[in-house]
Amino acid sequence: MTPVHHALVLNLHQPAGNLDHLLAHEPWEAEQILYAMDRIPRTLWRDEDIGRVHLSLSGTLLETLSDPCFQARVYGVVDCGALLWHLQNDRIIRVLGTGYYHPVLPLIPAADREEQLARWRGIARHLLWRDRFAGFWPPEMGFSMELIPLLRRFGYRYVLVDSAHVEAVTPMSWPELRYRPHVARYDGQEIVVVVRDRELSDAQESGMEFEWFRREVEERTRWCDFPPLVTTATDGDNGGWFRNTSLGGSFWGEFWPAYMAQARADDATVRPTFIEDYLDRHGVWGEVTVRTGAWNTGWHSGHEFTQWTGSQAQRDALARIADTSREVHALRWQAGEQHVGNAAVWDALEDATWHLLRAETSCNIYWGETWVPRCDADLDRSREALQRAREGF
Repeated sequence: MTPVHHALVLNLHQPAGNLDHLLAHEPWEAEQILYAMDRIPRTLWRDEDIGRVHLSLSGTLLETLSDPCFQARVYGVVDCGALLWHLQNDRIIRVLGTGYYHPVLPLIPAADREEQLARWRGIARHLLWRDRFAGFWPPEMGFSMELIPLLRRFGYRYVLVDSAHVEAVTPMSWPELRYRPHVARYDGQEIVVVVRDRELSDAQESGMEFEWFRREVEERTRWCDFPPLVTTATDGDNGGWFRNTSLGGSFWGEFWPAYMAQARADDATVRPTFIEDYLDRHGVWGEVTVRTGAWNTGWHSGHEFTQWTGSQAQRDALARIADTSREVHALRWQAGEQHVGNAAVWDALEDATWHLLRAETSCNIYWGETWVPRCDADLDRSREALQRAREGF
C-alpha cells in the first residue's frame, strides 16, 4: 500500500485582550492556553527529522505574544519571546497566512478583506522572519470563490477548505475529491484547493488513539490509485485534548508519540508531510468549485454561516459593520484625493480603520449575542474617530 501523506493543521487564535482578561479572572485557563501553544514546538524538537505541522496564528495572537508588557506578566508561565523564536523553525512548522483580526472573510466588506490580509502579513513578516507564506487559512475556514483573486494577489499558492463544501467540476471519485489537491478558478484566477477531511478532523479535535486513526485512514484511502493527501485541521489551543497538561490523555502526550513511532517504521502507512512538499512532488489533479461556507463548530454544519448570522442581533452587527466600512473607506478616499496634509486627520483615519477591523473578529458574533457588544463598542470608537477626522479637513 502506498504510504498516506498526512497534513496536520492547527489553528491558534485569541481575540484582542482575551488572554489579558483571562489572566486577571481565569488564570488557570490562560495558563492552559499558553502551555498548549508552547508545547507545540517543544514536542516537535525531538522529531525534527519527521515531525511536520502547519500552524495558523491570528494577528491578534501574534500581537499579544509580542507585547513586552504581556511577556513580562507571563514570564514565569511561558517565555513568549522564546516561543515566537521557536515558531520560526520551518523544518518542523509551516505558518499559514490568515486575517489579522480573524474575521469570517466572506461576511465582511470586500474593501476590508485586503486590509485584514495585509496587516497580518506585516506582523507575521516582522515576528517570524519570512517573506513568503505559501498556504492560506481562512479564519473559521470561511471561504467563498470570490476570495481567489485576492489570495492570488497576496501570493498564496493554496487555500484550505472544508470537505463539506467541495464539488467536483472534473469528474472524480469520492477518494479523489477528498484526498487530492485540486484547482479552483474564479474571475480568471486560480488557486490550489486543499481539502480538510471533516470527519477525521472531528476525531482529532475530540481525542483519538493513533491506531484508530491509522486504521480509519487506511480504510478511507483503500481504493486510491494515487498518493493520497489526508488533511486534518482543528483548533490547537481549545478543548481538553490539546490543553491537558498531563502526559496522558492529550494530543501531544498520547497521540503524537505513537504517531511518530509508526512514521519512523519501514512499513509506515501514515507519514506527516508539508502540503508544499506534496504539491512539489505530486502536483494537483482536477478542478473543483467550493460552495460558500465555514467549518463545523458545535452543532452547526457551517453551511450559510448560521453560526454568525442566526440571530437578529448578529445580523444587525454585520449590517453596522458594512455601514461603518463604507464611511471609513469613503473618507480615506476623500482625504487622499484632497491631499490632506494634516497628520491628525490621518491618525484619526487609522484609528477608525483598526477599530473597524477589530470589530470584525469572528468571536464577536459567534457566541450568539454575548460578544456582540464588543463589536458595537469598536464600531462606536471607529465612528468617533471618523468624526475627529472630518473636523480636521
